[in-house]
Amino acid sequence: MKVALLTREYPPDVYGGAGVHAEYMARALARHVEVTVHCWGAERPAGGPGEPVVVAHRPCEALAGDRPYDAALQAFSIDLAMAGAAAGADVVHSHTWYANLGGHLAKLVHEVPHVATVHSLEPMRPWKREQLGGGYALSSFAERTALEGADAIVAVSRAHLREILACYPAIDEARTSVIYNGIDTDEYRPDGGIDALERHGIDPALPAVVFVGRITRQKGLAHLLDAAPAIDPAAQLVLCAGAPDTPEIAAEIEEKMERVRAERGNVVWIEEMLPKAEVKQILSHATVFVCPSIYEPMGIVNLEAMACEAAVVATAVGGIPEVVEDGVSGVLVPYEAVPDGTGTPVDPAGLAADFAARVNELLADPARAEAMGKAGRARAVERFGWDAAAAETLRLYERLLG
Repeated sequence: MKVALLTREYPPDVYGGAGVHAEYMARALARHVEVTVHCWGAERPAGGPGEPVVVAHRPCEALAGDRPYDAALQAFSIDLAMAGAAAGADVVHSHTWYANLGGHLAKLVHEVPHVATVHSLEPMRPWKREQLGGGYALSSFAERTALEGADAIVAVSRAHLREILACYPAIDEARTSVIYNGIDTDEYRPDGGIDALERHGIDPALPAVVFVGRITRQKGLAHLLDAAPAIDPAAQLVLCAGAPDTPEIAAEIEEKMERVRAERGNVVWIEEMLPKAEVKQILSHATVFVCPSIYEPMGIVNLEAMACEAAVVATAVGGIPEVVEDGVSGVLVPYEAVPDGTGTPVDPAGLAADFAARVNELLADPARAEAMGKAGRARAVERFGWDAAAAETLRLYERLLG
């Protein structure tokens, strides 16, 4: 069997959960079938036996520009190139709207099944209009067209599947499956080293509350900063947060950060994208890992923290409750959003107070936090392996091919 896996992100250019998924899923699948990864960016080095072949694609230069919608037009040009390059594949498997249209076109051109894994939904992220302008209409068109035409749709959690069917009622539920993201627990494991901590000014002797994520409305960093003044100031607040979506959200976060520094201090803000080894070390020294997302289909970052034995405090949104076992591997914070599709909390001040209280509970009881961290790793090992996810995906391919 030959599989063409279409994705925007692929190492070394990975900035989110979809890229992590593509990397590890391709690697796991390649142990059983021929996998060619079609991704964005610069050429990648040739892989060895049993590894995916990687083909990089670049956008049409004529579409380069700084208008908000130019990025979406460039994505469409890469979709066209990917569709043509998928010739010879038995199955095409696309990830995110950036590649879904390429998978749909490949299905039509080459008459092969198209599988689409959904990592997020454009209707659930209306704030992207701030970033893309008219490009948001294009990304929404690409996603709807591809998903409604796909032979199979994969959701990464049960909650996410419900969202897919609600957003796109034309999709037949019989064409859908739930296959959880995985985690490589041999790679993600506790790291007792402190060199990365020292390099970034993190004191290994002090408790640490750690956030890892991009500066985007989806990840809820603004709500964490609203909670921060009420979090025990004896704990370091370590924020691995960069790549703001827009200048406006960058300015908003900077303003909130200054308030936190003035009111509580003890903040370490790391704005650059860190190497994986450094992130693992920081996670391993977290007393509490925090995930204040307002939208999260599953949340691989929680699995990464759990695998490094960090207790998790997270909002109870999307697929997070299917990953973080409340009271066992972490603590979930109730989240109620206003019914306008933006994910805005009904009571922002109440959410901030609740989030700070849950974090403080674990900071005040380090033995409980440690026990949750160990339980989280055990859950990651037992329930979320990439080999199991790849096996389910292969069974899906086989059903489609008859």
